[in-house]
Amino acid sequence: MKTFKLFVVLLFAVFAFVACVTGKRNTVVIAESKSYEASLFRQHCSICHGPEGHGRSLDNGTKVPSLREGEFKAITEGAIENQITNGGNGMLPFRNTLTQREIGLMTEFVYHDLRGN
Repeated sequence: MKTFKLFVVLLFAVFAFVACVTGKRNTVVIAESKSYEASLFRQHCSICHGPEGHGRSLDNGTKVPSLREGEFKAITEGAIENQITNGGNGMLPFRNTLTQREIGLMTEFVYHDLRGN
C-alpha cells in the first residue's frame, strides 16, 4: 500500500511538472479579448506592435519588438511603465494620451498577460 501511495504522488508530480513546462503562459488572444486593456492595446499599440503584440516591421523599415517574447521580454514592470509613459527608442510617449490608471493597466497587461510573468 505504501508503494502505491508513493507511485500516485510521483505520478501526480510528473503530470504537474509536464503541465508547467509545456503549458503556454501568454495565451491571451487580444483580438478576442473584451477586456479594457485589450481594447486600449488595439487602439494605441497594435498599429506598431501588431494585432497580437508579436512585433512587426513598419513601412519605413523600423522593426518594432515583440511584446510577448525575445530580448525585451525580461524587462521589469517599472521599465515597461516608464517606456509606455515616456517612450524612447522610436516609441512615442503616452503620458499625454493615456491616464495614469490606463498606463498602469497597460503595464500589467504587457507584463502579466502578454509575457506571462
